[in-house]
Amino acid sequence: MIQSMTGFGKATKQLEDKKISIELKSLNSKNLDLNARMPNQYREKEILLRNLIAKSLVRGKVDFNLQVDITGVVSSTAINKEVVKTYVDQLSQIGKATEGELLNIAMRLPDTISSVKEEIEDEEFLLIEDLLKDALIDLNKHRSDEGNVLEQDFRLRIQNISRLLEKVIAIDPERVEGIKSRIQKNISDLREKVDENRFEQELIYYIEKLDITEEKVRLKNHLEYFIENLNSTDSNGKKLGFISQEIGREINTIGSKSNFAAMQQLVVQMKDELEKIKEQLLNVL
Repeated sequence: MIQSMTGFGKATKQLEDKKISIELKSLNSKNLDLNARMPNQYREKEILLRNLIAKSLVRGKVDFNLQVDITGVVSSTAINKEVVKTYVDQLSQIGKATEGELLNIAMRLPDTISSVKEEIEDEEFLLIEDLLKDALIDLNKHRSDEGNVLEQDFRLRIQNISRLLEKVIAIDPERVEGIKSRIQKNISDLREKVDENRFEQELIYYIEKLDITEEKVRLKNHLEYFIENLNSTDSNGKKLGFISQEIGREINTIGSKSNFAAMQQLVVQMKDELEKIKEQLLNVL
């Protein structure tokens, strides 16, 4: 069973004072390319979250977004009372002003307000891990669903190439006879006497150079091996890519050796089917 590298997953949890959301989006890539976005106070657990994603997704260009929306009354800042009081005392010695005016001026001066770093409890991090696992399950389901569609398309393309190969095998004797006839006609047009034994030897040598028996057998084996890997429990787009390269190599060799228009037309059709397979394989895990 194959999997696509394209997918989307999401998980959300509402707490008393905040809403935590995790979104995952993946596209195709040769390796795992992970981009993580999260509030700064959660960065201390980033490596752990990255490892969970890498273990589950393996490959792909992945966008991971952890979003925390405050829904209750939470203050992350505090007034430095001692600093403000010192400012007010000093300002009152400089000039006359009401207490409210002095306070207004003091609050504009440096260090009167400090940010309080919000400590994230272990329980909340465990919740985030569970949400991430849920989002990964959701994303992998999308990957599997799209992988099923790709698999059906691969089977169709391989079946088409197999059918075209059968046609190549069927017309191969006609191709060989045509080559022999052309050579014999060219010799007769020369109106020269030839050594029949030598001619037969040269003809056999030439026909053997254009023989595609091995290519037909190897191509058939590669097509069967491709389907065998489609039926496996693992999704290995790289391996299927290697097999498709071997399929292409045999098709190209048949085309270069064919020297027969009808067979070359079949080769062009096989190449077209194979290109569609290669294009889709770029998105297989």
